[in-house]
Amino acid sequence: MKLYSASETRDLLPFVKLIEALRVAFCEGAEVPLRSHHSVELPGQPDATILLMPAWQAKGLGGVKIVNVNPGNAASGLPALSSAYLLFDTATGQHLAMLDGGEITNRRTAAAAALAADYLARCDASSLLIVGAGRVAANLTDAFSAVRPITRVSVWDINGENAAQLAADLAARGYEARAVSDLRNAVPEHDIISCATLAKEPLIHGAWLRPGQHLDLIGSFTPQMRETDDNAMARAQVFIDTPDALHESGDLIEPLKTGALSEDAINGTLYDLCGGRNSGGLDRAEITLFKATGTALEDLAAAKLVWEESKNA
Repeated sequence: MKLYSASETRDLLPFVKLIEALRVAFCEGAEVPLRSHHSVELPGQPDATILLMPAWQAKGLGGVKIVNVNPGNAASGLPALSSAYLLFDTATGQHLAMLDGGEITNRRTAAAAALAADYLARCDASSLLIVGAGRVAANLTDAFSAVRPITRVSVWDINGENAAQLAADLAARGYEARAVSDLRNAVPEHDIISCATLAKEPLIHGAWLRPGQHLDLIGSFTPQMRETDDNAMARAQVFIDTPDALHESGDLIEPLKTGALSEDAINGTLYDLCGGRNSGGLDRAEITLFKATGTALEDLAAAKLVWEESKNA
């Protein structure tokens, strides 16, 4: 069985190829059972979560990812997410490879956001506001730059030092990047706002948004987590990655409860966008919003790309 380190996994997932691999995956589909959530009570710190995410194609490959989410790790300077991905041959069940699940998650999450933006963001979108400064957030600039001409980037994080560090890293790579401390004033100044946090209260308010912006929400994956408010959902043209998101994210569950959003008002999924459906009447002069909770289909597409790229190397 082939083992891929974090650096090997990352290097075999260039965003241009990964975004296209995801586009193909959402067109082809796969068997993707609803992920399993298991809550872990930890004395003296926030509850942890174990996620199990399988997916497979009957004629091809399959895989499963195990993810440990420990929000309390921030207090000790450790990453909140730890995971591994097992790739197998569906027909024989033979295990082919073990990949770094963190890099799979980080890069496919950012790539899926960029894939949605390729359909939903204005073609001339050039400024990006990143809300959060974790490992997923660190991938967002390169991902969005693969589909839009991003030249200016701002970073906000609840920890100002983390925002400054990510902005410095981006500046060292040639982007015009800065850390910002006032989120309310920063939001209207950017074409794309991408949130990758573990927030449990809205960070982005709909009243701050202006027509022509694209709001990307990729952090909230439990009913208790939210990154935006009901007003944003009511104002925007809303798209989701998969129907499962309706039952997993507080960003959707709460506005559906209050009536600020209805299922009929949701324009479509990534399956629809990649398949050429539900985007014919899209008006990019309005506010567009993409809410993702992630899917094992994306993990499988990324793992397959690593496997194929390593054989061609």
